[in-house]
Amino acid sequence: MTSHKISVYIPVLNEEVRIREALESVAWVDEILLVDTGSTDKTEEIAREYTNHITHIVFNGFGDLRNQSVMLCTHPWIFSLDADERCTPPLKEEICRIVHASHAKDAYFIPRRNYFMGRWIKHGGWYPDYCQPKLFRKGALTYHHDMVHEGFDIHGRTGYLKNDVLHYSFPDLSQLVIKMDRYSTLGMKKMADHGKQVGMISGLLHAMAAFFRIYILKLGFLDGWPGFVIALNSSEGTFYRYAKLVEYHREQNRC
Repeated sequence: MTSHKISVYIPVLNEEVRIREALESVAWVDEILLVDTGSTDKTEEIAREYTNHITHIVFNGFGDLRNQSVMLCTHPWIFSLDADERCTPPLKEEICRIVHASHAKDAYFIPRRNYFMGRWIKHGGWYPDYCQPKLFRKGALTYHHDMVHEGFDIHGRTGYLKNDVLHYSFPDLSQLVIKMDRYSTLGMKKMADHGKQVGMISGLLHAMAAFFRIYILKLGFLDGWPGFVIALNSSEGTFYRYAKLVEYHREQNRC
C-alpha cells in the first residue's frame, strides 16, 4: 500500500437526486466508500455503478457516523465528501499534489463555496466555510460523538487548501425548512445530552442574536434576499432547538 492512495467516504440518506454528480466528481480516487444510514430510494443502485464498497449503519449522530466511516476506509489518506458537495478539477489536482508531497501536513481544511437561491453566497459565514478538515491522514482526525455540528480533535499539523469544494446544499426552500427542522431536533438532543436547562426567553434571545450575527456582523445583507433567508433560517433553527428542549424536559418531568 503506497502512502499517497486516497479513500473517500460519502454519508448518504435518500440521495438519488444528487449522488451521481458527487460520485462522478471523485471517480479518480483509489477507493469510494458509501455509508448509507437507511436510504429507501435508488441511492445504492446508482452508487453501485461507481463502487462496491457500500456499508449500512444505524444513525446515532453525525460524530459516530463519521468515526465509523473513517474506520472503514483502507487507504492512508481520507477525503470526506457529502452527497451535496462536488470536488472540482482544480481541487483534485491540489489534493493529488498534497498527498504526494514529502512535506504534507496531517489534516487540511478546504474552503466550501455554497450555492443557494440561484447564486454563490459570499457572506454570512457561508464562505469560505471551513467547517472541518475534509482531507486528512487516517488516524489524524477523531470526531466527537455529537448528534450534529460535531466537533473534532486533530492529531498532527494542519493546513489549508486554496481550491473550493462546491456545496449545492438546498435545491429549494422546502429542503431548507426540512433540514432546519431535523437539525434543530438533533441540536436539542445534543444540548440534552450535555444536561442543559433552558427557557423560552433564552431561546428567543439566542435566536435574535443568531440573526444579528449572520445578517449584520457577518455581512449577510450583502447577499440580498438569499442572505436574509439564511439569517432568518438560522434564527428559526436556533429558536426551535431551544423550544424543543423545553418541550423535551416537560415530557421528561411527566414521566
